[in-house]
Amino acid sequence: QVQLVESGGGLVQAGGSLRLSCAASVRTFSMGWFRQAPGKEREFVAAISWSGNTYYADSVKGRFTISRDNAKITLYLQMNSLKSEDTAVYYCAAATTGMAPRDFGSWGQGTQVTVSS
Repeated sequence: QVQLVESGGGLVQAGGSLRLSCAASVRTFSMGWFRQAPGKEREFVAAISWSGNTYYADSVKGRFTISRDNAKITLYLQMNSLKSEDTAVYYCAAATTGMAPRDFGSWGQGTQVTVSS
């Protein structure tokens, strides 16, 4: 079971930026970010494969960028032009095969992102 530890969450004003990081204990085929807002189900945000293929939710395309450092086994999420609706707990996830949302089975503890309007 891969261990995932997120960092980088916090409070930011609307229009601002934050960068999330996720350190993994082992390499996996793909890694991704999900988020869960209060009273809502967890939703997919972005994913990246070992080779660098990326996939984004429509709600974050053009504002968020997912990347990974394979040498450091670290995942990043650069979030720009943040909106109040981006407020959520953000979870790092890993998959041993595939990069569809259903493929992710390992999860971090989550980091809170709060965007004030």
